[in-house]
Amino acid sequence: MFLAILVAGLAMGAVYAMIGLSYNIMYSTSKVLSFTSGQLGMVGAVFGAWFISVLGWPFWVGFPLAMAAGVLLGWLTELIAVRPVLKAIEQHLYVLSTLAVALLVQQAAAIGWGTEPRPFPSIVPFGSGLADQKYWLPVIACLISWGVLEFFYHKTLWGRAFIAVSEDAEAARALGISDKRIRVISYCLAGFVGALAGFMGGQLLLAFFALGATLTFYGFVPIAIGGLGSNRGALVGGFSLGILQQAANYVVGGIFVGVVTFVVFITVLLLVPQGLFGSAIARRV
Repeated sequence: MFLAILVAGLAMGAVYAMIGLSYNIMYSTSKVLSFTSGQLGMVGAVFGAWFISVLGWPFWVGFPLAMAAGVLLGWLTELIAVRPVLKAIEQHLYVLSTLAVALLVQQAAAIGWGTEPRPFPSIVPFGSGLADQKYWLPVIACLISWGVLEFFYHKTLWGRAFIAVSEDAEAARALGISDKRIRVISYCLAGFVGALAGFMGGQLLLAFFALGATLTFYGFVPIAIGGLGSNRGALVGGFSLGILQQAANYVVGGIFVGVVTFVVFITVLLLVPQGLFGSAIARRV
């Protein structure tokens, strides 16, 4: 039983961690917490199921097209919900604008895809039981995403430009770095990572229009636990949350899983507001 909890928890945690990574990628260049992060996962799952199951296209066609749909949503989020209000003093506008886009995407999916959950197609034709692809594919995708992002940020010139914009956009502009271009690229990159989470976790989560709302919350919990802006924190927080949920499901039943998650979430915010791997923000008083 312990092994089953661990395997299923790591799989679910990997999906949460990738949504957390998408939060961080968008936040790093805009300082905006986008509520479309969970919808990126929904888009990856729904479009993946549509292309492969409904239209009958092969994986090598359906997968990149599903990722392209996530990238497109990421770009639209920056264009419609972030750019017009980025210079506004009232920062709550960011929340309202990204929330509005998220709700529009969810309703569009409900109309076009339907309101009933649909199964996600098998990707790799082998594996059963705890070795089934639905358990190890999300973990592999998550670790690769995290590793590629770490390499990109710390070992490439473009990645250093991302870090420069994240730390001080005005100083980056003074050095000739286009913060607008970097921001657009970051939202497209977040769209890919988020869609990858939904696609690789599709067999666990199913292709469902309301999946985005679930992932929006459960993808935020890892960065609250690990620390906003910390990709390592998102990874640790995501896996921890997944295992905790599976253990709670076994011990107290599925109906109380959300309660346990809320308790942990609030406790961490009270005890460590900046997260386990985050840094406290200095305020001028």
